[in-house]
Amino acid sequence: MKVAVVGATGMVGEVMLKVLAERNFPISELLLVASERSVGKKLKYKGVDHTVIGLSDAVAAKPDVAIFSAGGDTSTEWAPKFAEVGTTVVDNSSAWRMDPTKKLIVPEINANELTAEDKIIANPNCSTIQMVMALAPLHNKYKMKRVVVSTYQSVSGTGVKAVQQLENEIAGVKGEMAYPYPIGRNALPHCDVFLENGYTKEEMKLAQEPQKIFNDRTFSVSATAVRIPTAGGHSESVNVEFENDFDLNEVRQLLNETSGVTVQDNPDTNTYPMPIYAHDKDEVFVGRIRRDETQRNTLNMWIVADNLRKGAATNAVQIAEYLVENKLV
Repeated sequence: MKVAVVGATGMVGEVMLKVLAERNFPISELLLVASERSVGKKLKYKGVDHTVIGLSDAVAAKPDVAIFSAGGDTSTEWAPKFAEVGTTVVDNSSAWRMDPTKKLIVPEINANELTAEDKIIANPNCSTIQMVMALAPLHNKYKMKRVVVSTYQSVSGTGVKAVQQLENEIAGVKGEMAYPYPIGRNALPHCDVFLENGYTKEEMKLAQEPQKIFNDRTFSVSATAVRIPTAGGHSESVNVEFENDFDLNEVRQLLNETSGVTVQDNPDTNTYPMPIYAHDKDEVFVGRIRRDETQRNTLNMWIVADNLRKGAATNAVQIAEYLVENKLV
């Protein structure tokens, strides 16, 4: 496969290259693509230097697959240009997620919707991916009515500038601010921009994307997204009301049997998911599984994942793997 990684010099782009190498994705030619200011830089892939090229040159090369992680504006402008020359684009930005003509894919849940005609495929939001991975087997069994989620999101979700802000604050160094306030020793109930309804864009992604992934609008999601001073890994407190009652042992079994999900749930040994243990792993970790004692048929869970891996790079690579395995590219 001739593969382009667009946004190769960014945080997710770097992880994308790592994941492609780890999973031995079949690459005959690798194109590392970035903005004009990065053209000419050298990046290593499997120990070999590759020179970063610009978007126009990448389109002209007609790759089989282009995995984008370069921001919404770049995706909006350039994904159709790649698609026009026959490239299948897997896009990690929010540009195409809610476009009714584009599929929003978590491979373990709905990859079977993909066809060879899908030339621009959307990767969901990082917080959405880990939540739906845990919810999917439970929704299939008990049918969700309403989900209330509060997120505890790492600074890496904002980008390298935010990671630097946190590191500066820890070191007591004044520097550029990615956030309107300090993030060290703080929590900001502010992920992405505020919208007219008082929710942030991140919160509305969590509300809307699961319905599209499950192709089901009979349940609702209410979200509050919070940025916390962790370097990597997103955590979520999820309260989900079902149509039907459940057995907690069966819930744990269903989650344990779900590909890509690992249950860490033993209060007796202080076993529960934490970002520090999810770092550099592809699984979605679920714990603190317990019945909501205030309301019928309602479950509480704590869900943690590495937002740069399953929340971004790994999910995108898994989509590309599905396309190759099923001869859709």
